[in-house]
Amino acid sequence: MSNTVHQMGIVKRHIVRADAAAVEKLSQFGVATVHEAQGRVGLMKPYMRPIYPDAHACGTAVTVLLHPGDNWMLHVVAEQIQPGDIVVAACSADNTDGFFGDLLATSFKARGARALIIEGGCRDVKELKQMGFPVWSRAISAKGTIKATLGSVNIPVVCAGVTLNPGDVIVADDDGVVAVPAEFAQSVADAAQARESNEGEKRAKLASGVLGLDMYNFREPLAKLGLKYID
Repeated sequence: MSNTVHQMGIVKRHIVRADAAAVEKLSQFGVATVHEAQGRVGLMKPYMRPIYPDAHACGTAVTVLLHPGDNWMLHVVAEQIQPGDIVVAACSADNTDGFFGDLLATSFKARGARALIIEGGCRDVKELKQMGFPVWSRAISAKGTIKATLGSVNIPVVCAGVTLNPGDVIVADDDGVVAVPAEFAQSVADAAQARESNEGEKRAKLASGVLGLDMYNFREPLAKLGLKYID
């Protein structure tokens, strides 16, 4: 699916958001755990970085399609935000201009948004950090934008290599951004829980000095492949 969606100038007001309890459960886990739990899919490209460290966000996606150098639709999407949402902004062509800053963040936060994920640029980093409004962006850029072109709100988008629908779950932290389709939110949350418990046991063994070589029974397959130890 291409970002150049045939429909332009569409704002879909009613979307079906992922189950709130499933979103709450997913919020307990990091991006790496969620990505593994859903079979290593849904991870946005690694150039999507938090604008300040130690940021973590989980919520339901409200989507917006922007055009290069034009942030008009970010003002349009603000009206569609409900508490617990994360705005996911895709761009119809590669662009790193500063689409978003502290004024829009103030508006988004007042509506109950938890974060912004934008495949473009962001500015006013110091102010956003002070506000506690996290953004994952492709770039940080002070370059301003215009308001001239119609995009769309709450349509399927491709953001940083991931196709997602409005209402899907977004989990974002220092490791990146992962999207979970709304219909799989509960099963992925359960798988993440199981994975976390399993990792806890492994972590305890490794902390006690047990080697991964022994814990995972790696010695035999390594020897079969011809690994030799020389004293």
